[in-house]
Amino acid sequence: MADADTAERPDAGAAMRALVERTIQRNIKGLEYFASAAPPVGLTPKETILKRGTLNLYHYRPLADELYRVPVLMVMATTNRGYVFDVSEEHSFVRFLLSQGYDVFVMDWDHPRPEEKSLTLEDYAHRFIGDCLARVRRETGEEEVTLMGYCMGGVLSTIYAATHPDEKLKNLVCFTTPVDFTQMGLFRHMADPDHFDVDRLIDATGNMPSEMLAASFEMLRPSTRIAGQRTLWDNMWNSEFVSFHRKMERWSNDMLPLAGEYFRETVKKLMWENQLLKGTLEVGGKTADIGSIGIPLFHAVALHDHIVPYEASRHLVALAGSKDKTEIVLKGGHISLIAGPNAAQRLWPTLDDWLAERSV
Repeated sequence: MADADTAERPDAGAAMRALVERTIQRNIKGLEYFASAAPPVGLTPKETILKRGTLNLYHYRPLADELYRVPVLMVMATTNRGYVFDVSEEHSFVRFLLSQGYDVFVMDWDHPRPEEKSLTLEDYAHRFIGDCLARVRRETGEEEVTLMGYCMGGVLSTIYAATHPDEKLKNLVCFTTPVDFTQMGLFRHMADPDHFDVDRLIDATGNMPSEMLAASFEMLRPSTRIAGQRTLWDNMWNSEFVSFHRKMERWSNDMLPLAGEYFRETVKKLMWENQLLKGTLEVGGKTADIGSIGIPLFHAVALHDHIVPYEASRHLVALAGSKDKTEIVLKGGHISLIAGPNAAQRLWPTLDDWLAERSV
């Protein structure tokens, strides 16, 4: 019996020492957390090659000696900033694509100015994307371009591809892209026309305030912030975890207002009338018929997406007229699908395998 007690003591002692050390580190790093400045993000070298009000077009410097022929134009969701693609050196989707040999351009957004309240769905889905494609072609000398969109950026990319079936797009890649807006859960209920007067709101505010958008997202999972803070405290001793958490927290809090007319149109035409699913959406005098998309299509959706549920996004691949089309459903949420450790293990290499043979 004594021998058994003696055998257990070193393990118990080591566990206690580890607990004390972790508690000390948690408190020290907790003070550092609150005292330090916001962590830097989006550090992969790039140049701004087009700036027009709310729109920024970045061209990232290559990291590979040889590049694929077909450049990639990424379209960020209009509610958030594009550095989610480049959170940190070790968690950067952009850096991964660059290291694999892709020539990467990103459409990013700033706060729309008061005079930009009149920007419409046509401005975002036609003029902005069209202007950026023209600039990418001028920079690279290549006509064919892969158009890649995340969330609402995927919606805009889909609308562009559907209304420009004869343009030389090489591939369409979308992540968590809604098509059936009746399946957008709480968002659909919050925007119910019986209760939500979008005309009064936009007429009074000009642009859709970012505070209202942030509150809407938080209402989808009210306990997320509290749970996140608890997880942060439990892992405060882990410098790598804390660094990544702070960067993602900075991004999620960095929400953008939306241009007033653009928001009004998306609510009425997409959320209320579901015109994209029905094939009746007209943008710039052209009908956005998803069935007219004939280029290779890749759509990645998240199994646990609380923002764009699978029921809202599943129709994209089914409706597309492409013969070469792929849908993958991966574990993860709306953000973790494209950013962070899970994305690096699941989505990024899967996309690379698909895109590589379609970029030559």
